[in-house]
Amino acid sequence: MRTRRTIAPYLFVLPCVLMLAVFVYMPLIQNFFYSFQNISLLSGKSSFAGFDNYRTLFSDPVVGKALINNVKYAVISLICQVGFGLVLAAILEEEFLRKVSAIFRTIFFIPVIISITVICLLFSFVYNPTDGLLNMFLQAVGLDAWAKPWLGSGTTAIYAVIAVSQWQSIGYCMMLFIVAIQKIPRDLYEAAKIDGAGKVKIFFSITLPQVKEMIFVNSLLTITGAFMVFNEPFILTKGGGPGTSSITIAVLMYQNGFVRDSMGYAATISLLIFVITAVLALIQTLSFRTGKGD
Repeated sequence: MRTRRTIAPYLFVLPCVLMLAVFVYMPLIQNFFYSFQNISLLSGKSSFAGFDNYRTLFSDPVVGKALINNVKYAVISLICQVGFGLVLAAILEEEFLRKVSAIFRTIFFIPVIISITVICLLFSFVYNPTDGLLNMFLQAVGLDAWAKPWLGSGTTAIYAVIAVSQWQSIGYCMMLFIVAIQKIPRDLYEAAKIDGAGKVKIFFSITLPQVKEMIFVNSLLTITGAFMVFNEPFILTKGGGPGTSSITIAVLMYQNGFVRDSMGYAATISLLIFVITAVLALIQTLSFRTGKGD
């Protein structure tokens, strides 16, 4: 009887462990072995390449360019999605907005449920250099000099692509923060008001510390997502153009695997993505000390 009770918890988690092993860890290990091979999907041939793919990875200038773009993605996403999303959530939870906050929450969350493909097609019209809404607006307010081919310029393409991601994802982070803020005991806010604390003081002294766990979750999702971003540059700038100005590491992996038929090198790039996201997640976990009391 005692043995059955001891085994029972392991039987409950066994399906999950098996699923993870089959669909996550086995492909990961297989990908590691692929990174040491030259693989052609078209011919079906493969050969041992040793460390050639890794030498190519560290000498490829496009990899550096892609990583810089991913870092830009991560930094801007942290500021906009996590930072601005938290401020937005705090404002919408203020008492004077309670009656209309549901309307604003819906408005901000709608982009999240729209397909990213549809959003990218929509913004390709917004960024159109001749009759796009953005340039037309700038011209209408007298800022003609600011109007430019946003997606056609190597200087602005990556920022135009990043802006689309922020527009879509801020609502998601905001909703997570709203859930976290609603769980904060109201007594804390009442006590702070009695002590004469202002709204800014209350935000930094009560709201911010109380939603630390959610800041960690949102930061983790945002940063790892920034290093795996693919759809936006692939659709908006046709795979990272002009040139390689808006390319990301995931787009580079796709191009090598499915356009240049170099699946071994693509496996090496994907391994780089895994290492970067795993290290960043570990750093964030240690930094935030989640699950531990202060």
